[in-house]
Amino acid sequence: MDGTLVDSTTGVIGAWNTFAKTYPELDVDTILHRSVDNLTKWCGITDPQLLKDEADRFERAIVESSENGIQMLPGVHSILESLEHAKRKPNQRWTICTSATRVYATAALLAANIDAPDDFVTADDVQNGKPHPEPYLEGAARCGVSAVDCVVVEDAPAGVMSGLAAGSRVIGLLTSHSREQMLKAAESAPEGYFYLVQDLSGVSTVLVDNGHSVQLTIH
Repeated sequence: MDGTLVDSTTGVIGAWNTFAKTYPELDVDTILHRSVDNLTKWCGITDPQLLKDEADRFERAIVESSENGIQMLPGVHSILESLEHAKRKPNQRWTICTSATRVYATAALLAANIDAPDDFVTADDVQNGKPHPEPYLEGAARCGVSAVDCVVVEDAPAGVMSGLAAGSRVIGLLTSHSREQMLKAAESAPEGYFYLVQDLSGVSTVLVDNGHSVQLTIH
């Protein structure tokens, strides 16, 4: 979601600055990522309940700290418009598989003026996060299809590995990581299973087969 549909950069920076007041040893310039793992690594949080509470507080701070708001990324509006009739059950044909919590994901999508699909996957819904394939296997199941028939859109190496491990084709975006990082994550991908574009303005979609399938074109 972050880095594919929305840009929350200013909010992430603001959230780490907020947490630096509680954890003064934080070097905000070194971290600059939204990650529960980083709360353990940089803040020394090991208690499971405290970690959950602080993760929730961090994600609320992202939304509250976004100076320019959480922004929809280039190309997203046209794709969502073309898939407008594929986000509601029983014919849902796309979903979101995010490492964020449901509370944050809901708030961030609302802030970016994105109407979420009926069913989507968050960190609260899986036992194993990316790069494990579970998030994308679960997402495919919620759309009533096999992951091997899906295309995953990802901006992060762990997400690329997750999508490929699920058996899906993957489109990587260069919105948050370098070309080298993304290519390395996909180095074991079979031929024709990984593509790289700058952002979703390089991709177009159209519903086919009476709305039961999505035809995707990379420009």
